[in-house]
This record gives sequence, structure tokens and C-alpha cells, in this order.
Amino acid sequence: MPDDGPAPQDRPDLPPAARRALAEAEERRRRAVAPVLPVELGGRDGPEPVRYGDWELKGLAIDF
Repeated sequence: MPDDGPAPQDRPDLPPAARRALAEAEERRRRAVAPVLPVELGGRDGPEPVRYGDWELKGLAIDF
């Protein structure tokens, strides 16, 4: 995770409510758990075609 600067408690220019909100948000981010996603069944092999601009199916390439 990149360094976003000083911690909220080290920012005297912010009002107490803002420092408290930033500290609570940081705690939620620290405790967050990535969701467990199911495995795709019957999907295409290789890179996602939409992401790379071409969709190829049965030898035909369609450019979006």
C-alpha cells in the first residue's frame, strides 16, 4: 500500500471529527477481507478478450 502521508493523529490542521473519521476508515481498511469469488465454469481460456479489444470465436475476430 502506498504511503498517503502522515497518520490522521499527526495532522493538527484537521478538526478532531475529521481525524477520528480518517482513523476509523483506516481501521476498516485494515480489517477488510477480500471476498472469496467462485471459480468460473465454462469460461474462455487465456486473457479476457473484451479487455484486449478483440473477441475471437470460431476463427472470427470482432473488433469492438
